[in-house]
Amino acid sequence: MLEVRNLNAFYGPVQVLHDVNLSVAAGEIVGLVGANAAGKSTLMFTLTGLRTFHNGEILLNGEAIGHLPANERVPMGLVLVPERRRLFPFMSVLENLEIGAYAPVARSLGRQSLEEIFELLPVLAERQSQIASSLSGGEQQMLAIGRALMARPSVLLLDEPTEGLAPIYVKMLYDMIIGLRDKGLTILIVEQNVHHVLRTSDRAYVLENGRIILEGIGKDLLNDERLKVAYLGV
Repeated sequence: MLEVRNLNAFYGPVQVLHDVNLSVAAGEIVGLVGANAAGKSTLMFTLTGLRTFHNGEILLNGEAIGHLPANERVPMGLVLVPERRRLFPFMSVLENLEIGAYAPVARSLGRQSLEEIFELLPVLAERQSQIASSLSGGEQQMLAIGRALMARPSVLLLDEPTEGLAPIYVKMLYDMIIGLRDKGLTILIVEQNVHHVLRTSDRAYVLENGRIILEGIGKDLLNDERLKVAYLGV
């Protein structure tokens, strides 16, 4: 459903991504793990059109989208939940959710989407009139995911979704991710939390210094000595 071929990206003269190849099939959870500065967020920004790339291809459902701006990729179904959530802090929970449905098709289904999200995340229904900044960190992350779901994604990109969350919210988050996958949503997760993401992912990739150095079944990679060497430095 989502495919990256030989992707290279730079920050000024510094190359950040080196011939990255990865794929996410329909209905899969795919994890992408790596240490700080491995290039994970750069890849996510590049996939969504928030950062340009030097060469390579990005395909969604077999269609090349690398030349399209970010606002045209969202209606096609590629939606990002960014690192640190990036909510509108002084707007209400409801207003943050409604902003997620800005594309015409998503807007036409806005009421239905809202009902589905309130059923999935009852805390948002209970607190829909509160301003976003008054929520706990875990609740804000749920709101960020709810806002993304309002866009009716076919591929959901999650960038460091458990950052700063209490353990109870980490478990809730991954239970929800599995539930969304089981309903047919395709998900790519970027994480430093290796154990959680690899236990959850159908497949996973390891990114080191902008290069994919390992790929395989998520749970299998947990026991791969090469992961310990590449990622943990042991």
